[in-house]
Amino acid sequence: MGRQKTLLPYLKRFFALSACSQKEEKSGKENETASVTEAGTMPITQTKTTLKVLMYGSSLVENFATNEFIKWLEDQTNIHIEWEVAPEKSAQEKLNITLAGGDYPDVIMGFNVTPVQMSLYGKDGVFMPLSNLIDKYGVETKKMFDAVPYAKDTITAPDGNMYGLPQVNECYHCTMSQKMWINQEWLTKLGLQMPATTEEFYQVFKAFKENDPNGNGKKDEIALAGYVNSGPEMFLMSAFVEKDMNDMIVNNGKVDVAFTQPGWKDGLAYLHKLYAEGLIAPETFTQDVNGIKKMSGQTEMILGAVPANYSGVILPSADRVKDYAAVPPLQGPGGLKSVSLNPYGLSQGVYIITDKAKNPEAAFRMADFLYSEEATMRAIFGRPDQEWTKNTADDTSIAGEPAKWKRLVTLTGLQNFGWAQTGPSLRTSAFRLSEAGTPGTQETILYQETKEKYEPAKIDSNKVVPPLFFTKDQSEELANLTKTITDYKKEFLARTVSGDIDLEKEWNTYLKNLDNMNLKRYLQIYQEAYDANSKK
Repeated sequence: MGRQKTLLPYLKRFFALSACSQKEEKSGKENETASVTEAGTMPITQTKTTLKVLMYGSSLVENFATNEFIKWLEDQTNIHIEWEVAPEKSAQEKLNITLAGGDYPDVIMGFNVTPVQMSLYGKDGVFMPLSNLIDKYGVETKKMFDAVPYAKDTITAPDGNMYGLPQVNECYHCTMSQKMWINQEWLTKLGLQMPATTEEFYQVFKAFKENDPNGNGKKDEIALAGYVNSGPEMFLMSAFVEKDMNDMIVNNGKVDVAFTQPGWKDGLAYLHKLYAEGLIAPETFTQDVNGIKKMSGQTEMILGAVPANYSGVILPSADRVKDYAAVPPLQGPGGLKSVSLNPYGLSQGVYIITDKAKNPEAAFRMADFLYSEEATMRAIFGRPDQEWTKNTADDTSIAGEPAKWKRLVTLTGLQNFGWAQTGPSLRTSAFRLSEAGTPGTQETILYQETKEKYEPAKIDSNKVVPPLFFTKDQSEELANLTKTITDYKKEFLARTVSGDIDLEKEWNTYLKNLDNMNLKRYLQIYQEAYDANSKK
């Protein structure tokens, strides 16, 4: 999965004026020596070529220089990589210092460089524009644009240039990840049906709390618990108000937030009712994922339900996954039944070519090749017929079709066969779902539950705020606004749900405070970026 980076303060850049001159000083002799072969053919260069690469480190990769995949890649391309690997914990700081000092390499890979950074350093000439290289050499990149229609617009900056190539990883069940998982064993034991409305949901959890479904003679059942960044509101609010996964919504081209709508207030009142009757664990708003794992990891099952992308994230063993089923989207008291959506499976700024590259054509051809199916398979899953195979004559895919490939060994923990999802690769939803699946395993369960229960009620993709490019000024202003508004929204939710403050008395004050925090400007910035994106 892609990593969320923090945009650190920009340091002074001393190299902007020299960027163009460096490119101009390249001699014809250099270009001739490093000439690339015809687009789409291997090797990329007839003579051995070296690229210097700064790579975002991975605790799952033993050594990028000796990795099985890099050995194969160098054999195929005739390009040797000199690695500088940035430790994960300090990678972003390393990148910023490297760029500020001007001592950066030919390629920056794996950092998910933000759109703001790409625009800024692209404008300065530090990051090379890629459009001409894509036009001339982008055989696999163009296939990626065809397979992922939103990709090209997403990575195109407001000035019309593309300064970084993405990683594509379209996870079908992740597009509707705000799920609720319920203890199916308890439903069966108490003779209860899967809840279909918010009222039925409430009645089921009262039964969980009061009727000893684990059968130990104690009232130790926890009906519903969540954890920080995965609270019950993520799933339950969609019965009261339409929203995307960031609690925003686009209506008729206008960007808005869901957390000021009347439906949000109704949802808060419903959550408070659950909490007041002891149906939501008090730890929900303060504990991390390890806290929820302690609840679910006890010898006797005590946890009735938990909000999560998939139940395996909070369960102590794969054996318990089968005991939990996804609650379908609930119909609220106003008749609404919806599912939050994020249809974009793309991480930006994963491969950057800088103005230090003496052979930008070779550097781009390397990235382009990484989008090929074989390169993606080897980088992510390991070696053919050792860690994975296409010999799937009798296998059924996760989606219930004839499988196209299957894993022989799942790469977990430290390994030296692949790149552990670092760098450019292309995994469309269709590709991921073509993997051989086994009934009852996590990926198959996730596909079936998402397809059957969540897909029919998902919100229109046009209502989702897409990935947006912000200018430097917009981004700096938005960073302050976002923190202030988000922190207050979370605080108000936790305090009203727990009963620390009275929702009815404080709702108007809440709206006024958001207005004083300049929510209007926050939305205006999003609207400006959204309108610019719509014109691409």
